[in-house]
Amino acid sequence: MKKAIYAGTFDPITNGHLDLIQRATNLFDELIVAVTSKPNKATLFSAQDRLKMVQESIKGLKGVKAQLFSGLLADFVSKSKAVVIIRGLRAISDFEYEFQMALMNRKLAPETETVFLMPSEKYTYLSSTLIKEIARNKGEISRFVPEIVVKKLKNKFGVKR
Repeated sequence: MKKAIYAGTFDPITNGHLDLIQRATNLFDELIVAVTSKPNKATLFSAQDRLKMVQESIKGLKGVKAQLFSGLLADFVSKSKAVVIIRGLRAISDFEYEFQMALMNRKLAPETETVFLMPSEKYTYLSSTLIKEIARNKGEISRFVPEIVVKKLKNKFGVKR
């Protein structure tokens, strides 16, 4: 049974993330969506809120679960007995950072491979940062994120329903 981990901040989860999750379920028997509880950047949502949004968004996907983690991803992957780290590449600008991370993870957890997946073309421009900016300015985000995220962002920015 092949287990993979797709880790991230997910602040918030987007349809682009969900596209990669769906693609990964076609390749692996089990997928853990690992939500970092202590990201190296400021987040809009708490770790628990981000986890809940991910859990709500992946309901119904067979073999997929979400959980919080902290510390090194390589350590979490080893403890989870996963064999693959899933990373998304939207554009060439993502490659250098992701390549560097993959090589470091290979040094830290040599038994683990990193697999890069490209999202559907309709999601290549999508990022959590852009979604937050649109929501902050009262723009329409419902076609970019799951309904739970729409509700949470509207609540966070005081948008009336």
